Amino acid sequence: MTWLIAFKGKSGFSARNTAEDVTKGIDGHGLTSIITGPTSGIGLETARVLALRGVHVIMAARNVEAAAKCKETIIKDCPNATVDVMELDVSSLESVKNFANEYISIGLPLNILIANAGIMAPPFSLSKDGIESQFATNYLGHFHLTNLLLDTMKNTAKKCGQEGRIVLVSSEVHRLTYKGGIMFDKLNDEKCYNSFYAYGQSKLANILHAKELTRRLKEEGADITVNALHPGVIATNLSRHSSCMSVCLYGLFKHLQKNIPQGASTTCYLALNPKVKGVSGEYFADNNVAKPSGHAKDAELAKKLWECGMELTKSK
Repeated sequence: MTWLIAFKGKSGFSARNTAEDVTKGIDGHGLTSIITGPTSGIGLETARVLALRGVHVIMAARNVEAAAKCKETIIKDCPNATVDVMELDVSSLESVKNFANEYISIGLPLNILIANAGIMAPPFSLSKDGIESQFATNYLGHFHLTNLLLDTMKNTAKKCGQEGRIVLVSSEVHRLTYKGGIMFDKLNDEKCYNSFYAYGQSKLANILHAKELTRRLKEEGADITVNALHPGVIATNLSRHSSCMSVCLYGLFKHLQKNIPQGASTTCYLALNPKVKGVSGEYFADNNVAKPSGHAKDAELAKKLWECGMELTKSK
């Protein structure tokens, strides 16, 4: 099901455009990208389209066997594609560190980092590090991964003379969160847990991450942009934990759904399209800059979250 009505924004694209549409004619040869959560849905489509455009794609996946099969499918459709698989469980800080160390030791460049992996509204659980699972998976693991690979991205940008791009997949659900935005003092408290608020909190954290990291990179003059995005309402297995969400996606809001190629478009637009060169710290939807919530624009909240992230990952 595609959008019946979609208006083009300043970019010239809309909700109806696909990932192939927004990257048409772009040559990605010479670029290297890491994509988390690449084995299904918009992550897989993002990996496919970037590979199609010539980007060397690193599929960073928890299930390497599934990722290997996806790699085979991509190469079958695009024999000249360069795709590699590496193991990464973003919910585990140890796994994130091991992945980053291995990546750095291999000596690969890094132009594009796409934080796509995520879970949505599961029952309460803690990660291996004792962090609420959605916060750990959707935000903290990607925060840690970004910090560990930032020097690699800076060096790559200097050597190739082309800006690095960090793309964080967020959601419009970032507007539905706990009072105050981030529940810092009770992040891991099961008694206060609301699965949808916790999801919204983790997606708000991604937008705040983009905002604060942009500020820091600009201060040091690093040639790297950071942007967050809402992919759209898409029927993928992300909503598997919620029967209510499934009803909304497949029933009441079916006419508002995007298909997977449309859902991956804003990610691919931010990763490759020259129209966003130099744009950083923004929130995008439907391939255009969008207005996030008041919490998402709070610079002090962004700084506080950064400090929280550093504290939670300092010994990892």
